[in-house]
Amino acid sequence: MRVLVTGVKGQLGHDVMDELAAKGIEGIGVDVEEMDITDAAACEKVITEAKPDAVIHCAAYTAVDAAEDNVELCRKVNAEGTRNIAKVCKALDIKMMYISTDYVFNGEGLRPWEPDDHREPLNVYGLTKYEGEIAVEQNLEKYFIVRIAWVFGVNGKNFIKTMLRLGQERGAVSVVNDQIGSPTYTYDLSKLLVAMIQTDKYGRYHATNEGLCSWYEFACEIFRQAGMDEVKVTPVDSSAFPVKAKRPSNSRLNKDKLTENGFERLPAWQDALGRYLEELKKNDMF
Repeated sequence: MRVLVTGVKGQLGHDVMDELAAKGIEGIGVDVEEMDITDAAACEKVITEAKPDAVIHCAAYTAVDAAEDNVELCRKVNAEGTRNIAKVCKALDIKMMYISTDYVFNGEGLRPWEPDDHREPLNVYGLTKYEGEIAVEQNLEKYFIVRIAWVFGVNGKNFIKTMLRLGQERGAVSVVNDQIGSPTYTYDLSKLLVAMIQTDKYGRYHATNEGLCSWYEFACEIFRQAGMDEVKVTPVDSSAFPVKAKRPSNSRLNKDKLTENGFERLPAWQDALGRYLEELKKNDMF
């Protein structure tokens, strides 16, 4: 099997390539230099020449607040870029996996979001990712849409790295406690995605590490596991951090569909955090 992966410079694309290699599957990694996804002709040329059996589309415009001021650029990457890839996959009759987000929902309420729930994005980033989902669904039958949240990986910036840095620099942090969700370790997620792409169990899925927390609880656990108990963590409302893009208060995602289709769910987020911190130490990143 040959799998083309977009966005290989990002946290997830990087780990997906590693997992493909670990499983003896040929991975063809591209980022903007090798294939500008906003260029339809480039997508057609690169994918056709690579002759993959599947595409795992990890590339995205993910600067959530900046997206509010850069609507067209965000749409060009997340919606039009995804449509370009979907059209080539359709023409070549190959399967496509699109990595999406909990931001396609309105982020309200308390119950976990189901994969087939009504989509009602609450910001520009969420809207363009939703448009990407529609592009995949309209063009393909052989597709996986996998929604993730609160992502962290060795390659790139994330909440954990930010907390460790701020904890070391300031000795105290304030973190919101009114947004609930589940962290997602790209190392764990990549194993699921590679297992999934080898099947024909198509459809929409949710995939995060098991367990729920607020960002405040996440931060407390980061400092506890990192042996930085001296860092003072203060819980605050979202109103304490005015941001351009509205954030969801409810990022709970129902993952029962994974079990129903025979896929292994990701380990508990606390376990993932521990392994991630070890990885950072091993690479002298913490």
